[in-house]
Amino acid sequence: MKLRLPNTRLTTEYVQDTALFRSWTARTGIALCALAWLVAPLVLPEYWATVLVYAGIAAIGALGLNLLTGFTGQVSLGHAAFYGIGAYSAAVFAERFGLPFPFWLIAAAAVGGMVGGLTGPFALRLRGNYLVIVSLGLLVLGQHVFENWTSVTGGLTGRTVRAPVVLGPFNAGSLVLFGTRLTRSQGYLYFVWAVVTVLALAARNIVRTRPGRALQAIRDRDLAAEVIGVSQVHYKVGAFVVSSGYAACAGAIYASYARFVSPLDFSLFLSIQFTAMIVVGGIGTIHGSILGALFLTLLPRAIESVSGSLPFVSQDGSGAGLTVQSLNQAMFGLLIICFLLFEPLGIAEVWRRIARYFKAWPFTY
Repeated sequence: MKLRLPNTRLTTEYVQDTALFRSWTARTGIALCALAWLVAPLVLPEYWATVLVYAGIAAIGALGLNLLTGFTGQVSLGHAAFYGIGAYSAAVFAERFGLPFPFWLIAAAAVGGMVGGLTGPFALRLRGNYLVIVSLGLLVLGQHVFENWTSVTGGLTGRTVRAPVVLGPFNAGSLVLFGTRLTRSQGYLYFVWAVVTVLALAARNIVRTRPGRALQAIRDRDLAAEVIGVSQVHYKVGAFVVSSGYAACAGAIYASYARFVSPLDFSLFLSIQFTAMIVVGGIGTIHGSILGALFLTLLPRAIESVSGSLPFVSQDGSGAGLTVQSLNQAMFGLLIICFLLFEPLGIAEVWRRIARYFKAWPFTY
């Protein structure tokens, strides 16, 4: 009997396609990001350290939404509801039950994932605009609960949150490094972006393995995927669970850092922001979620910093001009329209084009 050896070339190509870091440029980029993570909190002013903390929190939520929308094809506007569930769950588990970190963070993510699992079955019967409406209804229901369950949420007046990030000698609120006590924002900058890295690697491992391929098959041709044995019940509900867990984790970290939350923090505009982050960054990409969160968090602050030199722009809108907030909202909407029209694959595709250009140089034209 003659043994058939596997096609070595095809096996090598498959390994390269599913590798976590496919090239030396990717590994170099990871090394530079690690260096930036070590150095940035020590050299950045307090203001920009705070901005980057919020950008990291937004990146966690965008990662979860991209797993659901970009890789599974399930459009949702209820992401802010799970973000709020995570924030209030962190407050309850840390204060009322006295759970230390990381248990209150894990418990908050688990609660968000369980609620997402309860809403996931709607995706089995609905798709497209119908699923969007259902997710919007979920957000409205969540707002109603946040505003009226005053014993937990504090109602419209909000509530303070005491959920410190303390694990052994590490205290994000008062971190000492090289004999220097860092500010609260600097300590949280280390913590938040470490969590972003872990969750981004987890998401990358999901999408490059069998579950990720099943999710993408459902996104592209759900009926064909079901014919070849991909369980829509398993993977669609699972995508909602993981996505909601990511959003709840982001909300829990937000509550811990901000130390105060109210229902106004979890409005429809927040869900639209998350959607814009994955559109601008790149739908169906892990690093695009992070790039989109960074871009849309840093841009309004950059506009604020130069608003004094812009014509027809002022802090209070005096002189028949725009306020800084109005300009930020206008730029926000304009960016979404421009990316959808001219670069629907987002910043991630722009980055890929630049990388391909230099990889083929000098034979590019």
